[in-house]
Amino acid sequence: MRVAIVAESFLPNINGVTNSVLRVLEHLKEHGHDAVVIAPGARDFQEEIPDYLGFPIRRVPTVRVPLIDSLPIGVPNSIVAETLHEFRPDVVHLASPFVLGASGAFAARQLRIPAVALYQTDVAGFASKYHLTPLATAAWDWTRTIHNQCQLTLAPSSLTIAQLERHGINNVHHWGRGVDTVRFDPAKRDDALRRSWDPTGKKKIVGFVGRLAPEKGVHRLASLGGRDDIQLVIVGDGPSRGELASRIPSAVFTGALGGDDLARAYASLDLFVHAGEFETFCQAIQEAQASGVPTIGPRAGGPVDLVQDGVNGLLLDVDTFSVDLPAAAEWLLDDSRLDQLKRQARQSVANKTWSALGDQLLSYYATAIEREKSTSRGPFGLRLELPEWATRGLGGRVA
Repeated sequence: MRVAIVAESFLPNINGVTNSVLRVLEHLKEHGHDAVVIAPGARDFQEEIPDYLGFPIRRVPTVRVPLIDSLPIGVPNSIVAETLHEFRPDVVHLASPFVLGASGAFAARQLRIPAVALYQTDVAGFASKYHLTPLATAAWDWTRTIHNQCQLTLAPSSLTIAQLERHGINNVHHWGRGVDTVRFDPAKRDDALRRSWDPTGKKKIVGFVGRLAPEKGVHRLASLGGRDDIQLVIVGDGPSRGELASRIPSAVFTGALGGDDLARAYASLDLFVHAGEFETFCQAIQEAQASGVPTIGPRAGGPVDLVQDGVNGLLLDVDTFSVDLPAAAEWLLDDSRLDQLKRQARQSVANKTWSALGDQLLSYYATAIEREKSTSRGPFGLRLELPEWATRGLGGRVA
């Protein structure tokens, strides 16, 4: 199978969209498929890589957008349609389409190539967070237009699926996210790292990992600041870092971490807290759970499917999150139950491997190809010819 991936974000920028695309490419490589990536270029002095696992990366120009200034936004141009025409994919994978991905959706429709759109970013929710209600309404209109160009939309949680369907998006199916249970493992716990955060060695370590931006709700952790029994650790970077450092002066800010450093940081926490209500999935919660760390999340979006109350963590209402957080943290951190919660956190992600999710994605690709084949019939069931390259995944046949 030949897969063209149009991604709103990609290396060298690391975020949820990038990470899921990397896992998809690794699965395609492992199973002998071919791929090309169309993605935004790097920003400033970042180095662009020409390929990943031998799969070429075609770059488009980028611009800065005030609300998400730390990420480059790809500017659609002729590269999108040219790449699809030259590569001749069996299916187009749209990773969190909105700007560049919209161009990919329209080009795929014009070329009659089946497309699968992955909903990963709640743009309308972000706009609401910044009190831009008209923009939020427009964002939903645009999202509906993009996704309904595609044969399938894949969403990562039950609440997100319901939300998309309420806004008129059709053919929505569930596709979650896998987690690397080898990389993220309780065995990575590092006592020296914990002591660097808490020289007394007496406090419980409560942390957050992710981008430091208003939509992540990190400010809500301030209700745990300045305590004698808890040390807050904030892992990540972003536009809100300075404000958060002023608001929670007792917290340790590590900056962005990756690789083994990130795995050690997760495993060295006693409790993970994510307070952002706009997460369509929240991979950070799964990574914490794989590291044997119970989690607190909002009763909204993706965390609802990941956090089981009293089993691997607790869910809190968004409106009272800050007020309820101290009592919830104290309950989870109680020595009489903490070890069991840690074991149950790890167990809750035991079957959520990227291999299984990759196989499921390939089956969705096949479904999209079949749907495109079925819609290629004209009036009275007469067959409309598709180019050979557009039906290669079906053995070159259109029944």
